[in-house]
Amino acid sequence: MRLVLATILALTAAPIMAQTAAIPGAPVKARVAAGTYAVDPNHTQVTWQVNHMGFSMLEGQLGASGGSITIDPAKPNATKVEVDFAIDQLSVTAAPFAGHLKSKDFFDAATYPTAKFVSTKVVATGDKATITGDLTLKGVTKPVVLQATFVGAGANPMNKKLNFGFRATTSIKRSDFNIGAYAPVVSDKVDLTINAAFSAQ
Repeated sequence: MRLVLATILALTAAPIMAQTAAIPGAPVKARVAAGTYAVDPNHTQVTWQVNHMGFSMLEGQLGASGGSITIDPAKPNATKVEVDFAIDQLSVTAAPFAGHLKSKDFFDAATYPTAKFVSTKVVATGDKATITGDLTLKGVTKPVVLQATFVGAGANPMNKKLNFGFRATTSIKRSDFNIGAYAPVVSDKVDLTINAAFSAQ
C-alpha cells in the first residue's frame, strides 16, 4: 500500500516539478534585442503608500494604459521610456474610498484620467539605473528620479514573444501635484514602487 501511495505521489508531482523547473525570465541583458517595445498593461503597475493619520500605512495601485521603451543593451544610457497610468481605474480595497480618491479632493479623475512619465536621462550601472524623468499628474509636470533594477528577460511561454521588466522606486510630494488634501494628517510624502513590463509586438 505504501509503495502504491508513493508511486501515485511521484507521478502527480512530476508534471508540477516539470512546470516549475525553469523560470522563463532571467536577469540576462543579452536576451534583450535593441528596439522599441510596448508596455505590457496587464503586468505593469504603480503601488503608492502614504501614512494614514499615524495609524497605518495605506496603499493603492495604478495600472498602465499605454507606453513604450526604446532600449539597446549596448547603449543603456540612451534608453527612452514613457508610460501612461490610468488614474480613473485606480484600485484600493473599498469602492467608496476609490470614489473619494477619484474626486476633486484628490486626483479629479474625471478631468485628469491619466498620468504620464517620460524619461529625460538614464544612467545605468550593471543591472541598476537612475532614471530621471517628468511625471505629469493632475495636469502638473514635475521632475522625478527613479532608482530602477532590471528584473529579467526571456520568451513568454504564453505567446513565445520577448518579455522583460524593471522594478523602480521613488518618492513624491502630493502637494507638488495639487493633491495635498488632508496633509499633514495624511502624509504629504508618497512612496512609489513601479513594476514595469514590456513586450515584443
